Amino acid sequence: MKLTARVPATSANLGPGFDCFGLALNLWNEVSLDTDAEPGVVWEGEGADELPSDGTDMVSMAMLHAARVGGGILPGLALHGVNRIPLERGLGSSAAACVAGISLADRILDLGLEPEDVLDLAIEIEGHPDNAAAAIAGGFTLAFGDGVIRLDPHPDLRPVAYVPTDIRLPTGEARAALPQLVSLRDAVHNAGHAAATVVALTSEPGLLTQTLGDRLHQEARLSLVPSVSAVFDQIRAAGVPVCLSGAGPTLLAFELDGVSMPDPGRGWRILRLDVAGRGIEIVEG
Repeated sequence: MKLTARVPATSANLGPGFDCFGLALNLWNEVSLDTDAEPGVVWEGEGADELPSDGTDMVSMAMLHAARVGGGILPGLALHGVNRIPLERGLGSSAAACVAGISLADRILDLGLEPEDVLDLAIEIEGHPDNAAAAIAGGFTLAFGDGVIRLDPHPDLRPVAYVPTDIRLPTGEARAALPQLVSLRDAVHNAGHAAATVVALTSEPGLLTQTLGDRLHQEARLSLVPSVSAVFDQIRAAGVPVCLSGAGPTLLAFELDGVSMPDPGRGWRILRLDVAGRGIEIVEG
């Protein structure tokens, strides 16, 4: 059997939607498997020289987890990944690998998983639903504990990812920097801004300059990467809506008519990415 999984990059949180909001982006990883080929793991693209090839990578481990939970046994197989999503930059590379592995195991073992089952397994591995939900469903997703709502983003959204080339921020380190308690005022601020951001992303993109404010996670995470924080301030001062993408260090901005996008100079990649309207897909052959 030959299968290929295509799964999009994702941006989580989107300012006030901490551990809830996810947006799928048109930047895709591909993972192919072949049960008739010599077993092994080969990587191309982002992280190819550092990802493990001994079966301890996220795709392989997610496949094993899904098989174990589903009561199946994986056959020997060759795994070939083409990575376009930068690693440890806040663009959902881990969730993409996790969702790809679970979905490939589901198909090869005929586990009969529904999208919500794939998400549950991904949460067991990832610990939070935001990136995985968007990687599965595409579009704009809201994970709220009892389920996931998928919404169609406004067609005029123009996401721009500012990706630092030499700075990484592992999710665990970024999460460890967060306070365990927040004030009622800050909680209310985020609740209101999160609700307004849903409206902005789906029907009134011009509101994004007002709605992306956060008091739960961004300040603490930006303090870990001062050079990123300086670019964040530069983009916001130019009148461009901007937030941390996931745990960072990538910044996600939204291009507006008549507003110039700041150039942060050397050490940054600027990726203009459409919203991905669909999530993971598996094709045979």
